[in-house]
Amino acid sequence: MTRVLIFTASVGEGHDLPARTLADQLRAEAPGVDVVTEDGLRVMGRPFVLLSERAPGVVFFRFQWVWDAAFWLFVALGPTRRLTQRLVCGLGSRGVLRLVSRVQPDVIVSVFPVTTEVLGGLRREGRLDIPVVAGITDLAAMHYWAAPGVDLHLLTHPESEDEVRSVAGARTAVHAVHGLTRPEFSHPCDPAEARAALGLPAEGKVVLVSGGGWGVGDLEGGIETALALAEVKVVACLCGRNDDLRARLAARFSDRRLRLVGFTEQMSEWLAAADALVHSTGGLTVLEAYVRGCPAISYGWGRGHIRANNAAFRRFGIAEVVRGERELAQALRGALSSRPAPGLALGSLPSAASLVLSLVS
Repeated sequence: MTRVLIFTASVGEGHDLPARTLADQLRAEAPGVDVVTEDGLRVMGRPFVLLSERAPGVVFFRFQWVWDAAFWLFVALGPTRRLTQRLVCGLGSRGVLRLVSRVQPDVIVSVFPVTTEVLGGLRREGRLDIPVVAGITDLAAMHYWAAPGVDLHLLTHPESEDEVRSVAGARTAVHAVHGLTRPEFSHPCDPAEARAALGLPAEGKVVLVSGGGWGVGDLEGGIETALALAEVKVVACLCGRNDDLRARLAARFSDRRLRLVGFTEQMSEWLAAADALVHSTGGLTVLEAYVRGCPAISYGWGRGHIRANNAAFRRFGIAEVVRGERELAQALRGALSSRPAPGLALGSLPSAASLVLSLVS
C-alpha cells in the first residue's frame, strides 16, 4: 500500500484547502492509498505555532507594519533570510524526522512553506531518503515555498516557474497542475445557475468583497465603494472564519444589498455569479476568480508577501491592484463593464495526485 504524508498548517484556509483537495484526489486516483495529513507547525514544535499561527492573528489586525518588517527581514533580505532558514531547519528537523519515522511514508508533500524549507534541508543533507513534493499556491515570493533539495514543485500558477527555479535550482522538477484547488474549478459553472443556487437576483451586478480566511484588510472600504455604485444590486462580503468581523460589519451597515457570508464551500458558485471580486490577500482566491472569468481587484491590505504577489498580479495581468477607495471605484466600474472568458485551461493540466504518485511507482 502506498502511503502519502501531507504537511499542512492551519493558518487561514490557504494551506488546509490544498491539503484536503490533494488528499481527495489521491484517493480518487489510487483507491487504497493511505493518506496521512499532519499540521506541520505542531509537528515542529510550539515556537512555530506561536510565530506562524497565533502571532499573525494579532499582527494582521493591530500591528500590520510588523508583517512588512518581518517579511523584509526574514524573506527579502538575503543574509538574514539565510540565517533564518538555517534556524528553521535546525529547530524543525527533529519533529519532522520523528513523525516521518512513525508514519513511514513513501512520499511526502508539503503545502506550507516552513515545512517545505525543513524537508528540503533534510534532503540536501542526506538525512531523508524519501521523495519530497512542494505544493505552491502563491504566485510570487517563492523563498520557503520552494527549496533546493525538493524533488518536485507543483504550481497552481504556471507563471511562477521561473522564480521557483531561481530559488530551488535547475535540477528540481516543476509542473503546473490542478488538484490544489477545489475540484469543481476544473469544470465550467453557469453564472445563471450559480446565482439561483445562492439566492441572488438574475439581473444586476454582484460584487464580492473578500478578506481571505482571516478576514483581513479594508473590507469596510471595499463594501462602501461597491455599494456606492448604482448598478450594483448585491455586495457579498466573504468574512471567512472571522465571526467578530461579521458581527462588526452587521452592526455598521444597514443596506439591504449587503450580504455577509461566513466560511463557505461554494466559492465556485460565488465567483461564477459575481461580476467582480475585491480581494485583500493573494493565494487561491485570485486564481479561482481567473478560472471563473470574474475580474479580480487587489485592494485593502498589500502587506509583506501580498505586496510581492501584487507586483506579480500586475506583471502577468492576473488582477488589477489599487490603492485607496477612489482607485477602487474606478477599477470596479471597469470590471463591471465587461466580463472576460473563464480561464478553463486549469482543468487540462496534469493532476497533482498523478505526479505525486509517479514518484513511488
